[in-house]
Amino acid sequence: MQEIIEKAKKLKLLILDVDGVLTDGKLFFDDNGKEYKSFHARDGHGIKLLQQTGVEVAVISGRKSLSVSLRMKSLGINHVYQGHENKLAAFAEILEIMGITPEQAAHVGDDLLDLPIMTRVGLAIAVHDANFAVKSHAHWCTQTSGGQGAVREVCDFIMQAQGSFDSILKGYLN
Repeated sequence: MQEIIEKAKKLKLLILDVDGVLTDGKLFFDDNGKEYKSFHARDGHGIKLLQQTGVEVAVISGRKSLSVSLRMKSLGINHVYQGHENKLAAFAEILEIMGITPEQAAHVGDDLLDLPIMTRVGLAIAVHDANFAVKSHAHWCTQTSGGQGAVREVCDFIMQAQGSFDSILKGYLN
C-alpha cells in the first residue's frame, strides 16, 4: 500500500470515466430516446474538495451526453472529452495542456476502453465492480462500486496521501 500512497503523492490530475465510474453504468432512455444518468452527490463533493487542493479533474468518456456536460460544468471540471472511444488522444491533449507527465496523472476506470490510459498513468484505479481484466491492470481497486461513491473514495485517498485531507476536514469541524 505504501507504493500506492507514493504514487498518489505525485498526482496533479485525476481522470475519470463516466459510465460505470461516475454512474453505476446503467443507461436509461425514455420512449423519445432521451438519455438519463444518475450521479452520486458524494462523488461531486469529493471532486470539488480535491480541486480545492490543486489537483485538476478531467473526464474522458466513450459516450456523449448532455447530462454529463451539465454535471461536469456544475462541478467546475474544464477538461471534458466525450465521444472518445479511443481515449489516448484526449489523454495526450490534457497532459500537453497541463504540462505534466503521465506519472502525475491517475485514471479511474471500469471497462476495457479504460485500459489504454490506465496502463500509462502513474496511478491506475479500478472501481469495485470493474471488469476483471481492468482490475488486473489496476494499481488499486476501490471498496465502493461505480456510481455509489467510488470517486469520493478516490478523492479522499488522494487528499490523505498528499496531506491535505486534515485541513479540509478541519474546515467542517469549526
